[in-house]
Amino acid sequence: MSATTNQRASRLEHVEAPGSMLTRTAARGLAILRYATGFVFLWAFLDKAFGLGYSTPSAKAWIHGGSPTKGFLSSVDVGPLQGFFHTIAGTWYANWGFMLGLLGIGIALIAGIGLRVAAVAGTVLMAFMWLAEFPPASGSSNPVVDYHVVYAIVMIVSAAAYAGQTWGLGKRWAKLPIVQKNRWLI
Repeated sequence: MSATTNQRASRLEHVEAPGSMLTRTAARGLAILRYATGFVFLWAFLDKAFGLGYSTPSAKAWIHGGSPTKGFLSSVDVGPLQGFFHTIAGTWYANWGFMLGLLGIGIALIAGIGLRVAAVAGTVLMAFMWLAEFPPASGSSNPVVDYHVVYAIVMIVSAAAYAGQTWGLGKRWAKLPIVQKNRWLI
């Protein structure tokens, strides 16, 4: 390999964030993917909280006494955790946990902060939702990899690639003293 080829290759592999090997275009692509996924979670929160009429009619909004978990969890009719989901459907702790999870994950992804925590919380949420719909038994077109798995992977990759540093608050967040002491908060 010539010196010119090596120089071109090193420019292409310019490190945008500590520990990463992302091109500027790849970092921006991950930022857009992070924003889009964050908006999926934030929109689900807003629609269920305020009944914006897309998935949740206004009359069933959380602010009007509706339950964000009762309809979905009480209709689980397949899978190994069917009884568990029926038991927690509509309980205060399921409603609050689900809604705080949607809001927190959505804000973290859009802002680009706390992506490790968001990836863990989001993966757990997606795993429970995958189990509630249990694709092998529900007639899903793919019994293993569906949108729950894809969202979890997007969150994990966003955290691993420091995607919050591009078009987000990740760099500022990482400099906070509490984050410096507790690196898992990155």
